[in-house]
Amino acid sequence: MNPEIRLRVHEVEVREWPYRLRLPFRFGSVTKTHGRQVVLRARVSIGGRSAWGCAAESLSAKWFDKNPSLSDDDNHDQLRWAIESAVRHYTAQGENTAFGHAMAAHGSLIEEASRHSLGPLIAGYGAALLDRCVIGALGKLQGQPFWALMQSNLVGMQTTQWASDLAGTDLGRFLSTLSPQRELLLRHTVGLVDAITPLDQAPGSAVNDGLPETLEAVVATYRQRYFKIKVGGQLKPDLERLEAIAAVLDTLPQAYYVTLDGNEQFHAVEPVVEFLSAMSKAPGLRRFCQSLLWIEQPLARHVALQSSVKPIDAICPVIIDESDVDLQAFPAAIALGYRGVSSKICKGLYKSLINRARCEVRNAADLPGKLFMSAEDLTTLPGISLQQDLALVSLLGLGHVEKNAHHFVDGMRGRPEAEQRRFVQAHPDLYRFDTLPNGEHVARLNLSGGVVQLSSLDCSGFACAAEPDWDKLPPSPPSRWPDILKETHAR
Repeated sequence: MNPEIRLRVHEVEVREWPYRLRLPFRFGSVTKTHGRQVVLRARVSIGGRSAWGCAAESLSAKWFDKNPSLSDDDNHDQLRWAIESAVRHYTAQGENTAFGHAMAAHGSLIEEASRHSLGPLIAGYGAALLDRCVIGALGKLQGQPFWALMQSNLVGMQTTQWASDLAGTDLGRFLSTLSPQRELLLRHTVGLVDAITPLDQAPGSAVNDGLPETLEAVVATYRQRYFKIKVGGQLKPDLERLEAIAAVLDTLPQAYYVTLDGNEQFHAVEPVVEFLSAMSKAPGLRRFCQSLLWIEQPLARHVALQSSVKPIDAICPVIIDESDVDLQAFPAAIALGYRGVSSKICKGLYKSLINRARCEVRNAADLPGKLFMSAEDLTTLPGISLQQDLALVSLLGLGHVEKNAHHFVDGMRGRPEAEQRRFVQAHPDLYRFDTLPNGEHVARLNLSGGVVQLSSLDCSGFACAAEPDWDKLPPSPPSRWPDILKETHAR
């Protein structure tokens, strides 16, 4: 039994920088060509000692809130507000365990967000980042890496009112049974406007940066066997595109595996059933359908938890992603026939661990393997964001994880070269340095045979043995969300 470690969050610095995508990335109803990443560090103390922990995440527009009347900048301000709200709560909570801070703030953050017309998915964004900062600082103060910290439950996880279905479960014992993996298979994301073969590229549109640009080139270069395919909710175009994708994947001599991501593009169960049934009858999709593992969040979140999805599950397991809005969402989904839930570090690592425990407990009482977790991505850029997400997925034992930033973003390009070198030197199994024709050096993900190596993440803190040039990162601007709300109401 480990002693309870109580800590205090003193101050938080929030920085931000823009990035551009090397290829357009379309999912759901939006196409992304650029974005912004927020980078945090928090000073945490235990007794008279203090340390800084860090975290980073994309300010992903049109995922947390898909309201088409809001601009990307509006979405960014929503997420900035969530960070500001979390900072206010965590720094005012005095001493608590790392997990205790998260649970003490959970309900209040959701209530405060609701008063500002923001849903619980956004409410949890700031806390998800601060929890990572707190764990990183705790690891440094205790001289422990993330995996050991969690396996020993030095964060103080225990049953909570927010997950009452786990009452009586020893979460400390559950954490002690987790066995981190030293390598992970990456699942390649195929966006809705991705070129499948060179014939799909418009003349003059090639990037020519030395990285693969088409699915055909991805398969040849990275030799991946796991793929995540975005679908648009339109039967005929989706089937035609899937057949083109299958024509490439079917050339693989070894088995391959695919998942589908609906990104909320369906508004009722019946069209999803029709789509999957049509897939099963398409001659060009025979091997593809045999390789299908699950379909992710096909239904729009406002209807996803309103009716049974068992007709979909009869054809293919279905999981929630955007509907995983709070700590009660997964049990509600299970009751409707959903089999799984995604882990996304932007939704909170404690949520992932609690949902993983739910799978273990319920499978032990019912059918082994019936419930499962998947590991999904929301443009986790190389560096802090990618490393902490990989460390979490490794701890959860999920085997393979969707990753897309290494394909749609050119590594750490845009960051100072000295900073890139620090990350490559600190994590040489995860990154490599490529030299471009113009002589520029770029730190890129070291992906070979569809696998990434993770041993270097086993370092003091939270999976980061290097950090950005904090002084060269501009401060994040204050959120305009309260003003945006006033302007909206005035109209």
